[in-house]
Amino acid sequence: MTSERGARRLRGHSALTPANLDPRDLVARIEAAIAGGAAAIQYRAKSAPAALALEQARALAATCRAHGVPLIVNDSLDLALAAGADGVHLGREDLDVRAARARFPAGIIGASCYAQPELARAAAADGADYVAIGSVFASPTKPRAVRAPLEIIGAARRASGLPVVAIGGITPQNAPLALAAGADMVAVISAVFDAPSITAAARAFARIFEDHPPGTHDVRAQPHAL
Repeated sequence: MTSERGARRLRGHSALTPANLDPRDLVARIEAAIAGGAAAIQYRAKSAPAALALEQARALAATCRAHGVPLIVNDSLDLALAAGADGVHLGREDLDVRAARARFPAGIIGASCYAQPELARAAAADGADYVAIGSVFASPTKPRAVRAPLEIIGAARRASGLPVVAIGGITPQNAPLALAAGADMVAVISAVFDAPSITAAARAFARIFEDHPPGTHDVRAQPHAL
């Protein structure tokens, strides 16, 4: 099952929130990324206390809703539901996709598949809307992350029939390589939020997608079926 919301929105760059920010500062940064063309916002709260995570997630959900941009919460379905988010992104240590789909039937559900196309096939069978592959490039956020060669992106598309998000070390310079390999989205932290202008950095990624319209993937990557 692929949600209608997921089918409509899964193209462009997804801005992953930086850590340790107060809610007002975080919202301001996210608004700047959306102004630059971010197609989705992904909230990460691995070290935030539960109360702060809920406050931030609710604030972001309201902001994203006002701008018509989906908010996806990392790791926690409970937090996504409590905050009124549009979706949840699950890793190997989180709730499984099938259980998440049962509890969140209309939500966007994504699954980390690292460098393993077979995980993408299983995620699709369990009801995911998209899969994430990475780390595609060396990542300053996760320097020890297992690297996923670019060809894994196309393999994951063929295995799952779902949109693929490339993550890990994505910059405006290397993002076109991920798109050419078959990525529908790229997930970005440092290249947007560490830039002198968040809006300008987000706009640079948006232009990349304008220059690479759907259907310009590597011929080895079959179009996704939604």
